[in-house]
Amino acid sequence: MNDYKALRTFLMAAEKRNFAQAARELDMTPAAVTRAIAALEADLGVQLFVRTTRQVSLTTDGAIFAAQIQPAVETLENARRDVMNANKADEGRLRISAPTWLGKTVLPPILSGFKELYPKMGFEISLSDGLVNIVDDDYDLAIRISAQPSDKFTIWRKICAIPRMLVAAPGSRFADLNHPSELMPDECLAYSDESRRESWVLSDGGSSVTISAGRGFSANSGEVLADMAADGAGVALLPGFHIAEHLRTGRLVHVFKGWAPQDLWLTLYYPPYQALPPRIVSFSKFFEQQVPGFMIAVH
Repeated sequence: MNDYKALRTFLMAAEKRNFAQAARELDMTPAAVTRAIAALEADLGVQLFVRTTRQVSLTTDGAIFAAQIQPAVETLENARRDVMNANKADEGRLRISAPTWLGKTVLPPILSGFKELYPKMGFEISLSDGLVNIVDDDYDLAIRISAQPSDKFTIWRKICAIPRMLVAAPGSRFADLNHPSELMPDECLAYSDESRRESWVLSDGGSSVTISAGRGFSANSGEVLADMAADGAGVALLPGFHIAEHLRTGRLVHVFKGWAPQDLWLTLYYPPYQALPPRIVSFSKFFEQQVPGFMIAVH
């Protein structure tokens, strides 16, 4: 970084046209500024400044050199600041991927609360119900509601379980069925981020049954599936937050109550850091403390 410091000293001296003022701005002694400029001139083999008793001014070569290096030095300064901020717990920027529903309802008050504690933190939020490549898409962390991840190269952290239930429209034939095996594949509405089929593994505590869902309809939106089920199109397997309002208003009812699927998990995913940066650690801890209360409030 010595070359960077020399160039930064040169640009400050060129801006102030006074070595003493440049020294004060950079917390250096005037003699140190003089030595740095002299060493730079010797290295380049040109005179950069014309010196008088009151001020200094750029030579033609000095003005050309200053114009050419200014953008590069600014880029280096920004990169240096970003790296330093990345290793602070209360300053920097977080790029977060989150599910659409959670990003619209739960995440905003959590972000506001975190900003109150750490006002120098900045955020870039991307909402998507599909899986993201956290490394290639350059996210600091991703919030996901899913089964236990199988990616060996991603760091993940369980926050809380997300229960699901089978629901259908009241008065529909699905509300009167006794066993999940009575369902036809076309009547099972599947959640899939790629609009494909999914398998429902249901257990009554002693035995289990696997049902293929999505042959007739699949979507990557829980809201769409809840509305389809409420309209009598079939049975949907959804987490509570997608169906809470429908259950309250009676548009959906819980069916096959003795049969339960495995819970999903609200999980934080991270790139394969050797050690999590402090700003990510501080946000993760705050998120883990706050999210259960907000999840309950919106159910």
